[in-house]
Formats: sequence, C-alpha cells, structure tokens
Amino acid sequence: MAGPLEGIRVVEMGVWVAGPSCAAILADWGADVVKLEPPEGDPFRGLGAAFGAVMNPPFELDNRGKRSVAVNLETAEGRAIAEAIIERADVFVTNMRPRALERLGMDYERLAARNPGLVYCQVTGYGPDSPEANRAAYDVGAFWSRAGVVAGLTPAGAEPPLQRGGMGDHMTGANAAGAVAAALYARTRTGKGQRVSVSLTRVGVYMMGWDTNTQLRAKLPPTPPHDRRHAPNPLINPYRDAEGRWFYLLLLQGDRHWPDLLRALGNPPELTGDPRFADIPGRRDHAPELVEVLDRIFATKPLAEWGPIFDANDVWWAPILGVAEVVQDPVVRAAGAFVELESPDGPVEQVNTPADFFGTPAQPGGWAPELGQHTEEVLLELGFDWERIAELKEQGAIL
Repeated sequence: MAGPLEGIRVVEMGVWVAGPSCAAILADWGADVVKLEPPEGDPFRGLGAAFGAVMNPPFELDNRGKRSVAVNLETAEGRAIAEAIIERADVFVTNMRPRALERLGMDYERLAARNPGLVYCQVTGYGPDSPEANRAAYDVGAFWSRAGVVAGLTPAGAEPPLQRGGMGDHMTGANAAGAVAAALYARTRTGKGQRVSVSLTRVGVYMMGWDTNTQLRAKLPPTPPHDRRHAPNPLINPYRDAEGRWFYLLLLQGDRHWPDLLRALGNPPELTGDPRFADIPGRRDHAPELVEVLDRIFATKPLAEWGPIFDANDVWWAPILGVAEVVQDPVVRAAGAFVELESPDGPVEQVNTPADFFGTPAQPGGWAPELGQHTEEVLLELGFDWERIAELKEQGAIL
C-alpha cells in the first residue's frame, strides 16, 4: 500500500467512530492497520441494520483498509495474542475508557514496557487523566454539548439543534492522526515512542476557539447567534434567488466590497442613495432594512445568472448545497473529495480523507473488513501454526 506511512504498523482497539476514524486515516496514508475486535464485533457494525443489513456506509468509511482480528480479551490466551500483535506495532490507537484498558492490561505503562518505541494514542471524551476520564461521552456529549458548540449555535430562546452523526468524532480522529504522525516523527529523532491523547472536548473547545479565547482574555460572553435579518454584517449572509436557491455572500470586509456589490446590482438607488447603508456601522444598525432590499433584488434572477455577474464584479459568494448536490458538484469533485474503491459488489465511490500527499501519494487500501476476516492471517504472520489456531478457536480465545 502506498502512502507516507507505508511500513508503519498500527493496532486499533476502538469502537464506534472517534478512535476508528483516526486509524482509518492512518490506513489511507499507507499504514498497515489491524483492528482488534471482540467476538461480537465493534458495535458500530450494528448500524448496518438501518440499511437493511446489506451495507453500512458510516462503518465502511471509518474502517476501510484495515484487517480485522476477532479476539476475546476476557481470556488469558486472547490477551496474549493482542499483546503479541501490539509488541511488534509502531502505533496503538484506542478510544476505550482508561479503566477498561487498565483491567485488560492495555494501559500505556504496561505496553510501553514491552515496546518502548510504541506511539500510544488515546482518544477520549474528556481527557485520559481528567476527573471524568471514565464518563461515557460520545461526541454528542463531550464535543457538541460540553465544549460549548451547541450553545454557540443556538439563538436565544430557541431549542438546541440536533447534531449530525460523527461530526465531532471525525474532527477528533483527524487531529489524533496528526498527533500520531508528529509522535512518529519525534521517534525518528529520539528512538522512543510516547503517549499522545486527543479528546472530544479539547477539539470542541478549539473549534469554538474565537468565542472561548475572547471569554478567557476579555471576559466577554460570545455574541449569540443572529437570524439572517439581524446579521452584524449583512454582506456575509445567506440570500435566496428567484428559484428559491440559497447562496452565501462572502463580503467580510464590508466597506471594501460594498462598491463591488453595488456595481454588480446595477447601482440601485435604494442602496446607493440611502445613507443608512453607506458604511459598516450603518449597515449593522439597519440590517433588517438592508436585508429586505437585498432579498427583493436577489429574487429577480436565478443563481445561474447571478453567479457570472458576481464573478465579473469581484463579488465573493458560494452556493449552499445539500448533500445530494455536493456529491455531484464539479468543484467538490475536482478537490478530490471522493475516491473509488473496489467493494464486494464492484467499484464504488466513498468519501476521501482530507489530506493529499504529492510526493508519496496515498490511496485507500481496501474495503472495510468482515468481523474476524484476518484473524488467521495475522496469527500466521506471528508464527502460530494451524494446530495452535484451531486450539485457540476451541478455547474461545479467537473467533
């Protein structure tokens, strides 16, 4: 498998999304990833029931390119197998809670004693050493709720919106993959591995960093979300065309871009001749009136006509797309957002992970594995013979 991490061995002991998504990115980057699963499998596999058990698109994204080893860590033989696999690994990725790792003998101190070069990546809800290290979280709890994300998106008096699945998990997994890569680089200088950790809460706080840093520095609460008719800058705001399609104006530097917008709109007198809209403070203080005028103007043409007009007059904008439009958008496709993989049913497209490497091109290695698909293969690589593998199956140590 090509990629910048070709030759790196990763062991993942994770469930659901945050930890497995990190390992999936490492697999896309060329690492050989072994996914240790219990005999009943990662519970994420059960999401396939929502798709009639014929596919599981979320699981496929976060587990492609891995090899699945189904091992019963509640048995001494199963733990010995896991330790043998980890002993020859470069990286261990887990999002299991610390007390479970300690109970199974998979804590950092014990594994690093046997493999000093190991990069041990803990993905947690609230931090592996925090008072609530063992609290169940999911990204809905630790990222969306506790890190201030949902509060920052909820207008005053409104009910909190629901989160889309995996948003905080994927951001955390991507950050964890970066942390692993940095630790691997440090190992090239020191010869030693280390423990790294990334938490859903830390990622959420960082994502809300402008609001949170303003609170820390100036003790000012964040500005509550505005509806579009009361935008502080009505020139960076969504509008609708003659066909009801939404788009965003992106004129962040209002006074710089105001003449460009007026020119694109044909210098309408209701805008050029109104002193309320002449500068940033005026447009802010009279946002409802300005939005009403712009709504009326933009409703006169479809976006197919407005787009070229905007571009010709240096008016920055972007269409607001639904997912069905995103997967067809030529710009999104040119950005490399999708990748073709060979599935059991033939070639299919999947979402690509975000980074490209032009010197060491990466390509997803293969389809998400069936539960225990590679157990025998990995054990044979470790030196087990078929007789011993059969004994381990009889003992319930492996699937």
